[in-house]
Amino acid sequence: MNSFNLRGLGVALITPFKSDKSIDFDALDTLIERLIEAKTDYIVVLGTTGETPALFPEEKKEIREFIKKKTAGRIPLIIGIGGNSTMGVVKELEETDLSGFSAVLSVVPFYNKPSQEGIFQHYKAVADASPLPVVLYNVPGRTGVNMTAATTLRIAEACPNVIGIKEASGNFSQIQEIIKNKKKDFVVISGDDSITYPLIALGAEGVISVIGNAYPKEFGEMVRLCLEDKYEEALPKHLQFTELFNLLFVDGNPAGVKCTLNAMGLIENELRLPLVPTRVSTNEEIHKITAKITE
Repeated sequence: MNSFNLRGLGVALITPFKSDKSIDFDALDTLIERLIEAKTDYIVVLGTTGETPALFPEEKKEIREFIKKKTAGRIPLIIGIGGNSTMGVVKELEETDLSGFSAVLSVVPFYNKPSQEGIFQHYKAVADASPLPVVLYNVPGRTGVNMTAATTLRIAEACPNVIGIKEASGNFSQIQEIIKNKKKDFVVISGDDSITYPLIALGAEGVISVIGNAYPKEFGEMVRLCLEDKYEEALPKHLQFTELFNLLFVDGNPAGVKCTLNAMGLIENELRLPLVPTRVSTNEEIHKITAKITE
């Protein structure tokens, strides 16, 4: 089993589109290079922020191959493979070329709202099928069901190749329970940019970030300072993003970060239906804040 270090700043990479809704590989090239130059610790490919549900299977393959070729081993890659059919996820793991990737990020099954036992059995099957380490992803706001701390800890104990969790429940008591009772080598990472600072103080070891698409250097510095216990120095770096944290998600993800990247001149402000760009009022606020941060 491959080892993989989840510590630090991971970025959930967007998928930039052109005005005709085709993938903008030139913009993708630019974004990846910015992340590498900013010393981002790893990139998450084909996650929620990448609008993966709106991509065709052949496009997912194109993106995987493009990113592997572009990064050429210069930065670790995690691939998102998840779904609400356990057999479907297992089949995708078996049929996908996972060379060049260090781990799999797999979301709690969505829509069909499994019980805690169903979630456990799902991840056990996924872990058994995966040739790579698996990172759990709990995001009840999207899936419709919360994976409890007890279930997370049970999976971690039963499945040696489940190496950590991206926790995006926003439930501090639940996340603290996982951190307190987890085995030593199981890693808890923030799934919310806005609470990364306090979660690292509690024992989390980093974040899989949305805002990192736009500010990998600045947000990465904040994360690294926290991991070095330099919280006083990290605080102003965290607080500079306070307004932007809220604006990035008020009209949904990745609409907010795509608006930000557009304000920075890096991409066209295009999403695929059913996702749409931010409202005009949000767009104007993001442009103002982006100009202030980059002064």
